[in-house]
Amino acid sequence: MIATVVPAATPSTPTAPQTVTVPPLVYRDRTLDNGLRVVSVRDHSSPTVSVQVWYGVGGKDDPAGRSGFAHLFEHLMFKSTKHLANEEFDRLTEDVGGTNNASTREDVTNYYAVVPSNHLERLLWAEAERMSNLDVNDANFRSERAVVQEEYRQHVLADPYGRFFESFAPRSYATHPYRHGVIGDIAQLDAASLDDVRRFHATYYRPDNALVIVAGDFDEAALDGWVDRYFGAIARPPAPIPRVDTKEPVRTRDVTYRETAPNVPLPAVALTWLAPSARDPDAAALDVASALLADGDSSRLYRSLVYRQEIAQHVGFSIDPTTDAGLIVAYAIGANGATPASLAAALDAEIVKLATRPIPPAELAKVKLQLVTQALEERETSIGKGIAIGEAVVYRGDPASVNRDLDELQAVSAADVRRVLRRYVIDAKRVTIEYVQEKKRSVGRSARAALVARDGHDGRPSGAGPKR
Repeated sequence: MIATVVPAATPSTPTAPQTVTVPPLVYRDRTLDNGLRVVSVRDHSSPTVSVQVWYGVGGKDDPAGRSGFAHLFEHLMFKSTKHLANEEFDRLTEDVGGTNNASTREDVTNYYAVVPSNHLERLLWAEAERMSNLDVNDANFRSERAVVQEEYRQHVLADPYGRFFESFAPRSYATHPYRHGVIGDIAQLDAASLDDVRRFHATYYRPDNALVIVAGDFDEAALDGWVDRYFGAIARPPAPIPRVDTKEPVRTRDVTYRETAPNVPLPAVALTWLAPSARDPDAAALDVASALLADGDSSRLYRSLVYRQEIAQHVGFSIDPTTDAGLIVAYAIGANGATPASLAAALDAEIVKLATRPIPPAELAKVKLQLVTQALEERETSIGKGIAIGEAVVYRGDPASVNRDLDELQAVSAADVRRVLRRYVIDAKRVTIEYVQEKKRSVGRSARAALVARDGHDGRPSGAGPKR
């Protein structure tokens, strides 16, 4: 894809805004009789092709008391099927010079692979096989449950700030199932049964809950024939797909929580506000505001908190796309004796400054150009084109929005940035999450006496070694 930069003012104006002419993604969109939706984008610039399958199930769809099921299936889908041995999907992709991976989000689980284009047919067959004949047996379930639990230990429990980031959703949402997060819960996964897992797979992994995206070097007639052959025979289950209809209530007050952990080297703070869904017209302006505040080392929060004031080692401001109520999150991890209160005050000051003062045209133009350039670079690859289409369908409800979203970004004005910050941040209720080192517990005289009475010793270690 080639992007043409067209100056919107005379060359003598160094800070003049620039408009990037974005070539449209030309796609085909069709739906099979069983409800499977197939979107394809041809691109013969490389002899490779990307196949992606996006299932309409994510962390918000986890059964009550079974946090992590959607994430668990991200792993189970790489295990055996009726006609594929364990890990054989990797052999069909990696062993021919391709790649594969998957991700689980709040609203969707997507699987993606890139292979040489002459391997397209077998990859389509393998994806249909995973959809219809996954071997959900006890050995696979226990194996991948252990993998997911180890991810939780590594990324949440072992990371000094893992609990901090994991606290955002449960502390920020009052009722919406987004509050359960995505990665899972060790105890709830331990409590899950094989029947629970099979029921979840039958409920969500079905053709009428899937979007297949093929992008790259392929022949349209051959693609249609293979899709019809391998996916068309998969039956649509008669039961309806359960959908989350919970609506997050409007916040009526500010709330502060204090989270602690055993290995926090420096305090941190997060401020969260409810955001509109990714389909809202204000989404583009919020993306630009986020980039102005925290996209890169030259962003406002980095320049202020990290470099000038030296009170933070890391800062962030984000709006993650969601189909329902999203979250706006500003956070800072401290440095040089900073406290959660001082970090929160510094974050507030920069946000208010952006929301109330003029924004230099050159700064706004640079950030918008960076956002558009990043998106165009991603769309240079077949997998990037597929992801752009998938996000347009899932988060915007329309693949055609892939050809509007970058124009919407470029149309964002300084007034739009100030307006959305005032509406969703300055004038809105917020949750504050303070994150600090937990206090070490000391054993008092009465407690020590109770230990002696119960165990018959004074609490000091005996000669016995620890249990393993």
